[in-house]
Amino acid sequence: MAVLALAALVVLATPVLAEFWANWLWFGETGYQSVFLRALTAQGTLGTGVFAVALAFLVLNVRPALRVATPRGFVLMTQQGPINVAVDSRSLRLLGHALCLLAAGALAALAAGRWESWLFFRHGVPFGTRDPILGRDVGFYVFTLPFLELVQRLALALLAATLVLCVAAYAVSGTLTLDRLRGLVAGRGARRHLLFLAAGVLAALGLGAWLQVPGLLTHSSGIVHGASYVDVHARMPILRVQVVAAAAGVVLAVYGAARGVFRPLGLAAALYAVVALGGEGYAALLQRFVVTPNEQTRETPYIVHNIEATRAAFGIAEVAERELSGDDRLTAADIDRNAATLKNVPLWDHQPLLDTFGQLQEIRTYYDFVSVDNDRYTIEGEYRQIMLSARELNSASLPNRSWINERLTFTHGYGLTLGPVNQVAPEGLPVLFIKNIPPESGVGLAVTEPSIYFGELSSDHVFVRTRAKEFHYPKGDDNISATYEGEGGVPLGGFLGKLLFSVRFGSLKTLLSDDLTPESRVLFHRRISARARLIAPFLTYDPDPYLAIEEGRLVWVLDAYTTSDRYPYSTPVAGGINYIRSAVKVTVDAYHGTTRFYVVDPADPVAATLGRIFPELLRPLGEMPAGLRARLRYPRAIFELQAGVFATYHMQNPAVFYNKEDQWEVPAIEAGGRAERMEPYYTIMKLPGETQPEFISMLPFTPRQKDNLAAWMVARSDGTNYGRLSVFQFPKQKVVFGPKQVVARINQDQVISPQITLWNQQGSEVIQGTLLVIPVEQSLLYIRPLYLRGTGGRIPELKRVIVAYQNQIVMEETLDAAIARLFRQGAPPPAPTRPTAPAPAAGPAAGPAAAPPAGEGLDALAARARTHYQNAIQAQRDGDWARYGEELRRLGEVLDQMARSR
Repeated sequence: MAVLALAALVVLATPVLAEFWANWLWFGETGYQSVFLRALTAQGTLGTGVFAVALAFLVLNVRPALRVATPRGFVLMTQQGPINVAVDSRSLRLLGHALCLLAAGALAALAAGRWESWLFFRHGVPFGTRDPILGRDVGFYVFTLPFLELVQRLALALLAATLVLCVAAYAVSGTLTLDRLRGLVAGRGARRHLLFLAAGVLAALGLGAWLQVPGLLTHSSGIVHGASYVDVHARMPILRVQVVAAAAGVVLAVYGAARGVFRPLGLAAALYAVVALGGEGYAALLQRFVVTPNEQTRETPYIVHNIEATRAAFGIAEVAERELSGDDRLTAADIDRNAATLKNVPLWDHQPLLDTFGQLQEIRTYYDFVSVDNDRYTIEGEYRQIMLSARELNSASLPNRSWINERLTFTHGYGLTLGPVNQVAPEGLPVLFIKNIPPESGVGLAVTEPSIYFGELSSDHVFVRTRAKEFHYPKGDDNISATYEGEGGVPLGGFLGKLLFSVRFGSLKTLLSDDLTPESRVLFHRRISARARLIAPFLTYDPDPYLAIEEGRLVWVLDAYTTSDRYPYSTPVAGGINYIRSAVKVTVDAYHGTTRFYVVDPADPVAATLGRIFPELLRPLGEMPAGLRARLRYPRAIFELQAGVFATYHMQNPAVFYNKEDQWEVPAIEAGGRAERMEPYYTIMKLPGETQPEFISMLPFTPRQKDNLAAWMVARSDGTNYGRLSVFQFPKQKVVFGPKQVVARINQDQVISPQITLWNQQGSEVIQGTLLVIPVEQSLLYIRPLYLRGTGGRIPELKRVIVAYQNQIVMEETLDAAIARLFRQGAPPPAPTRPTAPAPAAGPAAGPAAAPPAGEGLDALAARARTHYQNAIQAQRDGDWARYGEELRRLGEVLDQMARSR
C-alpha cells in the first residue's frame, strides 16, 4: 500500500516539479531569476509562517480537548437498518490533528496567494496626498490597509476554526453537552478554554471594526464613491463604538473564563450585536430624515472630495482645457497652413487594411497578420504616420501538422508590411513602403533582421539549432533554410534536459528525437503578453502590443499599467479599478526575445514601490535606445478610460456635478447596421496654438443625450509632451455638428445615399470606415472613407472619401479632390463622382459631364439647370438612383456657375 501511495505521489509531483524547474531555467535565461526568487520567497515565507503559527495554535488548543476524549459509539441509520460505529480515542486524536493540518493549510494557501500585499505593505512609498477625512496618506489605503485586512481575516478565521474544532472535540468527549433544562453544560476547564477563544474572536471583530473606519473611504454607500454624510456622521462613530463594545466583550469573556460561567459571554455578544444593528438603524434614519430632504447641501463636501480624488487618481487633474470659437470659416490658406494634418489623415481602417494585408502579403497559408499597428516615422525627411503589421507564423495553418514541422522546422514568422495611412494606389489598394519576402523597402526604413520568433501569435514551444533544417522563408518553388543565432531559449543539454522538457511539454517525441542535440535550445513562453505577465504578474497589461523598427530590428512594445482599487474617494470604473497610471513600457526583441521593463512615470508611487521590491526589474527610461523611445505612443486603452471619466469629472462645480447639468459622453454612430461607440484613433495633427504637427490620439465628446459636438480630447505622444492630455471645448450656446448628426446627413444626402445604395445592390459591399473628426484651426472637418468589396471577395478597395464641413458634404475619389472641391474654388473642378459598382451603365446621363461652354450666359445656364432638374425627376421616377445623383450634382455645378456669373 505504501509503495502504491509513493508511486502515486511521484506521478502527481513529477509534472509539477518539471514545470517549476523549466520555469526556473527560463527565468534564468530571461535575466529575471531574482524576480522569480523574490516572489517565491515571499509566497513561501508568508505561507510557511502562517501555516506554522496556525498549526501550532490549532494543535495547542485542540489537543487539550482531545486529551479527555473517550471511546464513543455512534449509530448511523442506513436503508439496511441502524449500524453501530465505534470510534476509539486514538482515531479521534488522529482525526483532530488531520483537521488542524487541513485548516492550517487552507489559511497558509490564502496568505501565500496574497504575497503581493505583504511586499507592498513592507515597501510602500507615500503618495504625498492625504485623505480629507482622516488625514492619512493615500499610501496607507493602497499599501497598508489591504495587508491589515488580510491579517484580520486570517486571525478571525483561525480563531473561529479553533473554536469550532474545540467545541466539536469537547462535544465528542462528552465534556460539552446541551441540556434541554440547563442549556449548555460543560466542564470548568472546557468553559474557560472556550471563553478565552471567544474573547479572541471578539478581539478580531473589534480589529475588523477599526479597519472598517478607513475602509469607508474606499467603498460606496451614497451618491458618490467614498464616505458620505451618513458614513462620516453615523457609521464612523458607530464603528468606533463597536471597537469599544468589542473591547468590553473581551473583558466580559475573560471575566466569564475566570469565573467559569458563560453568561458574561452572552452579554458581550448581545452588546456587540446591539451596537452593530442599532448603528445601521441610526444610519438609515439619518439618511431618510436628514440627508434625503437636503441631499445636495449635505453631500456637497463629499462630492468635492470625490471630484478631486477621482481626477487625481485617473491622472486627469492636469488636463489642459482650452475654448474654441467653433465658428471660424476655413479658407484655402488655412488648409495650406495645416497641410501636415491633412496629409496624415488615416484613411485606412484597421480591419479593411488587415483584410487587404492578409490577401496581398501573407504569401503562404501558414503566415498570418494578427493586427495592424499605428506609428510614425520620419520618411525621406517628412514626418509621416504609417500602419504596419507583422507577418507571423500560424502553426495551426500548416498543411502538414507533424511534430517535426511544428517544433523543429516552422519556427518563426518573417518580416512585415508597412505603408502610409493616407495613400491609395489607383486600383484602391494601399501603397506599401515595405512589402514582400524578403522585405523590400522603397523608403529609408530597412529591416536587417526580419525573423519573428516572439510575437502576438507565438504560443507554442519550438526547438532551434537542431539537426533538422529550419524553414526561413519561401523563394519561388524552393524554401530558404536558416539556423537560429539568437540569444533566446534555454539550452537543452543532455539526456536529463530532454527528459525534463519531455515531461514539461508532455511529449515523448522530445525525449526520443535524434534531431535534438546538447547544443539545441528550446524557446517557450514566446507570446509577448504571456511572457511579460509571467515575469511581472502584478502589472496590468494593455491588450494591444505594437511593433517598432529599431536600427533594422523588429521590437515589440507593450504598455503596462499600475493600478489600484483602494484610492480613497475615487470612483471606480469597470473592473473595480479607481487608480491607474501608464507607468511602464515593456519591450520584447522579436528575434532574441530580450524583455525589458522601463519606467516612463517615475513619479508614480506604485511604480516606485515596485522598484523597491524588485530593484532588478524596472529600468529608467533613459536606458531605452533613443530610436525606440521615439516610437512610444500613449496607449489607447488608458486614454479611452480617462476620456470616459473626464466626460463626467470635467464638472468641478459640485452643484453642476450633482445635477449632471454638463455631462458629456462619447458619441455612438451607425456602423454596419448598428450603433457603435467611437474609439480613440491615432493621427498626426497640428494642435490649435501649436507650431508643429505631432502624433496624438483623439476622441470627441457630445453632451449627454444630445448629438451636437461639445469638445474633443487628445493625448499627446511625442517627446516631452508624452502623456499630456488636452481638451478643446466649443461654446455651449453654439451648435457644432456632432458625429452622429454628420452621419445622418451623409445618409440623407441626395447624391451620396443613392450611390451607396446602388453599390450595395450590384454585387458589391460598401464598408463605411471610421468617421474621423479632424480639427483645423478653430473649425472641424469630418472625413469618412468608403471601401468597396465584391461579393465573396476579401480585398476591400478604398474608392471614395466623404468630407463634411459645416453645411457642405462632398464625396470624391481622393481626399485631395474633396478638399479642393470645398476650399479651392479657383482650382479646376475635380473629376465627378461616379458609380464604381460592377453594374451596367445607367444610360448616357451616367457618364462624365461635358465641359460648359466658355462665357455661357445666365439664360443658357438657366436652361441647362432646368434640363438637369427634369432629368433628375425622370430618373427618380425610373428608380435610376445613379443617374438621379449625377443629374443633381450637375445641377449644383450649374447653380454654382450662375452664382459666380452674377
